[in-house]
Amino acid sequence: MIRDITVGQYYASDSAIHRLDPRVKILGTMAFVVMLFIINDIYSYAFSILALALVIAISKVPSSFIFRGIKSILFIIFLTAILNVITTKGTHILLQVGIIKVTLEGVYMAIKMVVRLIMLIIGSSLLTLTTTPIQLTDGIESLLNPFRKIGVPSAEIAMMMSIALRFVPTLLDETDKIMKAQQARGADFETGGLKQKAQSLVPVLVPLFVSAFRRADELATAMEARCYHGGNNRTRMNKMVLKGRDYKASAIIVLYIAITVAIMIIW
Repeated sequence: MIRDITVGQYYASDSAIHRLDPRVKILGTMAFVVMLFIINDIYSYAFSILALALVIAISKVPSSFIFRGIKSILFIIFLTAILNVITTKGTHILLQVGIIKVTLEGVYMAIKMVVRLIMLIIGSSLLTLTTTPIQLTDGIESLLNPFRKIGVPSAEIAMMMSIALRFVPTLLDETDKIMKAQQARGADFETGGLKQKAQSLVPVLVPLFVSAFRRADELATAMEARCYHGGNNRTRMNKMVLKGRDYKASAIIVLYIAITVAIMIIW
């Protein structure tokens, strides 16, 4: 399951999505996420799923690799579905056990939330899968630059977010190594009840936290040794310049928003 987490990982490929300016991809992902929380009908969801599938096909990232990230949140998806089924009130009762009522409206809400959650994970994963950490940092910093006039430390925020994303696969690899080392010593992470499984994770979490703090300290020391001072007079080897494909992609994003809003108005 550790290997199934894809958020924060980068998949190297030469696709039209990979070649886009990171700022366009960040804004496109933000627009997609916002629209996911606005749409509320089956036709809008169908159109969003079609648009997401088209982006996945263009990105040349294997679908199996993308959907592998869903395995790590199956419990959250299942819990979300159950909570929506039993807490949503409605008039069309399908099943009633004591005070628990399962309604048609609850089932519809559960399906909608599950689809929304899956699309949210896949959409956000595509951003990191098609954008290197350096590009992501530069893109976030560039988008936050206008807010520097009001005292927002754009360079520091961008670097912090990039380091957090970059540490996800690193910590996952470290967790995998620690678990294999503990299993070689006789540790059992599969059998037993919930309490026993939680207790068996203690030998994993303690060295993982120690390793994480050690890596953070080494990174801070390395940045200080290189006199890193955020965005003050910082230059880049590759300057970000919007090209024709970026303007076309921006137009497609605006078109997606317009069509989605039109579908919501009509239906």
